[in-house]
Order: sequence, then C-alpha cells, then structure tokens
Amino acid sequence: MTDSNRWFLIAGLILGGSLIYLLSPVLTPFLVAIFLAYMGDPLVDQLDKKTPRAVSVTVVFVLLSTVVLALTFVLLPMIERQLTQFIQAIPRYIDWFQTTILPWLMSHLGVAEIGFDLDSLKAQVKEHFSNVSGVATGLISTVSKSGLAIVGWMANLLLIPVLTFYLLRDWDILVGRIGELIPRRYESGIVRLAKESDSVLSAFLRGQLMVMVVLGTIYSVGLWLVGLDFSLLIGMLAGIVSFVPYLGVIVGVTVAGIAVVVQFQDVFMLVPVLIVFGVGQVFESFILTPLLVGDKIGLHPVAVIFAVLAGGQLFGFLGILLALPVAAIIMVMLRHAHESYRDSEFYNE
Repeated sequence: MTDSNRWFLIAGLILGGSLIYLLSPVLTPFLVAIFLAYMGDPLVDQLDKKTPRAVSVTVVFVLLSTVVLALTFVLLPMIERQLTQFIQAIPRYIDWFQTTILPWLMSHLGVAEIGFDLDSLKAQVKEHFSNVSGVATGLISTVSKSGLAIVGWMANLLLIPVLTFYLLRDWDILVGRIGELIPRRYESGIVRLAKESDSVLSAFLRGQLMVMVVLGTIYSVGLWLVGLDFSLLIGMLAGIVSFVPYLGVIVGVTVAGIAVVVQFQDVFMLVPVLIVFGVGQVFESFILTPLLVGDKIGLHPVAVIFAVLAGGQLFGFLGILLALPVAAIIMVMLRHAHESYRDSEFYNE
C-alpha cells in the first residue's frame, strides 16, 4: 500500500466515523432493521431454494413481525406487572431480612449491627413506590409530555419494518456490492476474515439468543409450576444472563431461593427450585449449546465478563448490547494476527 493510499484510507475512516457520530441520533431504526435483517436472512436463503425471493422475504418478514409484536404486547406487559408487584413487595423482603437473616447473622457470625437503617429504607421504598401503577405506564406518561418525542417514536416504529423488509429483500445484493469495493489484492484475506466473523456472529446472535430464550422459558415455566409469584421475572432474568457460563444458574438460584423462602417460609421449598435450574442446566449443556451454538464463539467466561463491563463503561447500555458481538469479531482478528505472527520472519528467526 502506497503512502497516498494509506492516507486515503485513514481519511475515509475518519470521515466515516465522524458521520456516524453526527448521525447517531437517527441511526437507531437503521441498526435495529439491520439486526432483524441479519437474523432473518439465513431463513430467507433457505426458503429461496423452494420459493421465489419475494415470497421468502414476505414469509420471514411476517414471522419476524409476529415475534416482535408478541414480545411487545404479550411478554413485556406480563414482565411489567411482575416488576410492579416486586417493587411493591420490597418492604416485605426487608421485614424478612430484619426478622430472619439479621438475627441469624448476629447469633452465628457475631454481627452486632449493619451500616444502614432498614426501617428508613423501607419507609423510602413505600414513599417512592406506593403509587406505582406500572413501569410502562410511567414511561409512556413521561414520553407523552413531549409532542416531538411522540412523533420521533412513532416515526422510528414505522420506519423499522419498512427498512427491515427492504434489507431482507436486497441483503445478498448489498453484501455483493460491498465485496466489489474490496481491493483485489486483499480480497481473499478479507473475505476469509468476514466469513469467520459471520460464523462467530451467527453462533452468538442466533444460537446464543435462542439458548437464552429457551432457558428463560424453562426457568419461568418451572418456577411457575413451583408456585413462585415472580416466576416470569426471575426466569427471564436468569435466561438473559445465561450468556455467561453458569451465571444464569447462580443468579437464578440465588434470587429464586430468596423469593421462595420469603413467600412460603419453608426452606424445603428450595428443593423444587434447585430441580428447575438443574433441569435447565442439563438441557443447556447437553442439547441447547451443542445444537445451537457449538464451539464457534470460543470466548472464555472471564473475557465475556470483561467485554460486557468494558462495553458498559465506554458506551453505556448500547455498549453492553454490542460488547459480545464486537468481542467475538476482535477474537477472530486476534486469531488471524496470531497466525500471521507465527508465520512471520520475526517469530521464526
């Protein structure tokens, strides 16, 4: 690469980064549409073998729309109700800690006092959340105070399905045109790197998300059969954090264990809770992960935790969402850099 080409590339990267930064407020619907199109494109390609492209795109688009609508209008309100119930039950949990756990700590561990006033905490919780009628309701009320905010939300909601449909229809064409822009001398290496990155991203975005959804369903249904009040909330929480190995089980057992003891006042009710999470763990280890994910991601649990924390620290909630996909791509690049280093004259001298 000549100096002029190198400076041209640097200038292009700086210009592209600047444009992304300046346009970031309007990029959200495009990013969501790209994500949905990426998730649905393999299914479109499979249907293409039997039906015309337009029919395949329509079928997948309707399927994606159904899933999104079900999550929005069925699952989220259920979680919102349980979250509201949990907030209202916090004083009861504080009472349980005061009357059960604190005396045990004082008698067995010699703890004389704790560093904060539980009665004051309970009073503050009752004061701030006694009139809670729903998290979603409060959010809608807040947004509705600004007419421009409503217009922006509605525009994004209407734009996402339109963008998703067109991206699904032209996904292969867009990928092909991007490939045509790659300099010919670097084409083979970049294409190989892109294919490996796509394989890793597919394993995470499609495989790991399916694992999280299935585990969340197993945990939620199992805890519901146990009779736990916050079964859906706790089950979905355990499913969401299960992308870190064993973290879903640890969080789920801890939170569900506390909830079931407070609700039933019986430590033997912990047994069915342990059975629920044991079944989920066996199902994940021997069926879900080998079938849906395999060994394609290859991120060490410590690297997963670091990526999530670093993403949150640098870019907030968006950084948390993008941390693992970005880390997976960086892992692929580091693997290629390691291979190049091992083949270099510097290493073999």
